[in-house]
Amino acid sequence: MSFEQSRLRSDMIGTQVITRSTGRRLGVVSQLWVDIDRCEVVALGLRDNILSKVVSGPEQVMLLSSMRKIGDVILVDDDTVIEDDISVATYSNLVKSEVITESGEGLGRVRGFKFDVVSGKLQSIVIASMGLPQIPDQVISSYELPVEEIVSTGPDRIIVFEGSEEKLKQISVGLLERLGLGTAPWEREDDGYIMPTSASNQLPSGIKQAAPEPRRQVAPPQRLELEQPSRPPVEQPIPEAEPYQAQPLNIPQKKKVIEYEEEDF
Repeated sequence: MSFEQSRLRSDMIGTQVITRSTGRRLGVVSQLWVDIDRCEVVALGLRDNILSKVVSGPEQVMLLSSMRKIGDVILVDDDTVIEDDISVATYSNLVKSEVITESGEGLGRVRGFKFDVVSGKLQSIVIASMGLPQIPDQVISSYELPVEEIVSTGPDRIIVFEGSEEKLKQISVGLLERLGLGTAPWEREDDGYIMPTSASNQLPSGIKQAAPEPRRQVAPPQRLELEQPSRPPVEQPIPEAEPYQAQPLNIPQKKKVIEYEEEDF
């Protein structure tokens, strides 16, 4: 195998894979699959063309060890390098993974990585404010961080040592930074709010943390009841009864009737 051993992921994507025996074109490299536990590239994903992932077409997989020569194209022995029984479900492409320090400070997202094409071992990861490899280097600033700074890895997050931002090497200057409108994520002013991060899927850093002191329980203030002085009941005066006055009776007066005696004539 004769070629430069260190390659960037971006240098491999889109490269044609050709067999040496028949000159058959097997496809182009569309993905690099990484064993995140070992930080090692183990396989390459191949498609008919670089847009097949967007349009249609299944992905074929070949092992990294099947490569024989890398130049403008990747040469392999024959079409038997295509592995039908390899599942990439347990692997990751690392792209867009969030990169944070042990204290939770965000450094950006993975845009790519550099690796040894013979052993597959990762040498560094490329970080930018956005993990989109499709954005050109002229637009967005990117930084390279040695893989030795990685503490643990997860499906979509990489934890690095505290102070790793000091070991970042800038490899491209984006348009916004050239215009003075953009800065690195760790150089932005803190707005007072830190997004809580969950490391349930992460491996521990290996540093023993002291157990937190139990919180002191403070009894709630009690309400004081003031004793009210007793007061004798106030006697209410009883109003005097008014004398009873009978209503006058309306008795009709007997009228005197004059009786006339009959006279004899």
